[in-house]
Amino acid sequence: MPHVLLLTFDDPDGHDTETPEVVDALRARGATVTVSPWREPSVADVPADVVVIRSTWDYHEHPEEFRAVLGAFAAPVLNPLPVVGWNLHKSYLLELADAGVPTVPTTLVPAGSDGPVPDVDAPEVVLKPAVSANAWGLGRFPTGSTEAADHLRTLTASGDVLVQPYLPEIATGERSVVVIGGRVSHGVRKTPAAGDFRVQASYGGTDAPHTPTDAEVAVAQAALACVPGGSDALLYARVDLVGPEDAPLLIELELVEPSLFLDLVPGSAERFADALLARL
Repeated sequence: MPHVLLLTFDDPDGHDTETPEVVDALRARGATVTVSPWREPSVADVPADVVVIRSTWDYHEHPEEFRAVLGAFAAPVLNPLPVVGWNLHKSYLLELADAGVPTVPTTLVPAGSDGPVPDVDAPEVVLKPAVSANAWGLGRFPTGSTEAADHLRTLTASGDVLVQPYLPEIATGERSVVVIGGRVSHGVRKTPAAGDFRVQASYGGTDAPHTPTDAEVAVAQAALACVPGGSDALLYARVDLVGPEDAPLLIELELVEPSLFLDLVPGSAERFADALLARL
């Protein structure tokens, strides 16, 4: 049976609760499994048959190092490196919109720009780094405010920035369609804490199982069809949606290191393990 290397991050507080589920499922199927932080100096020497990116949740702090580490493995990496390179920078949202995928309106402001905050035709604006994870650098401000302009200047000092309208529907939850091995595995509704708009658990957000609607599945499939190499190239994907369930908008397509909520939905870790081993 194969030797699987799962890449994580230095996680002293135990935020990653789903990797142990994957380890158990793989070992139950006879695989040898090594779990290692991606910045471990000897990680490229692990004699793995396949490398799987899991909770590398600090990659945005060291993006060039992350690319270099992934490129150093002799074994194949999943998701594949062309997919990772495309998905690391959130400008892919503009490509998806141009391809006809229903997407939250997005404007890209390049690094070093000193211009005003682009108009979003909404009372509030959301600013986020084009390379980020776990809501790092995310800000929500009144449109036209000094605070929005100041935050934009802060972000563009170090990288490209995405500008989007704030959608009040986020208060009722962001939905995720999780696709494993090319098939919809499950869905999750991520609801922010009262008075907040960030859905991550670290900001008080809560997660619950969700049955994706036909419209949500259709948007997920349309987005994944635009991925380099097509959806068949992917071991896993998480498609994040907002807006009405019958007319959803893509807010992010997570193909690098997303939480897949495998610890929330029974049987999903086993589906992940089966889909991985079927590729070997």
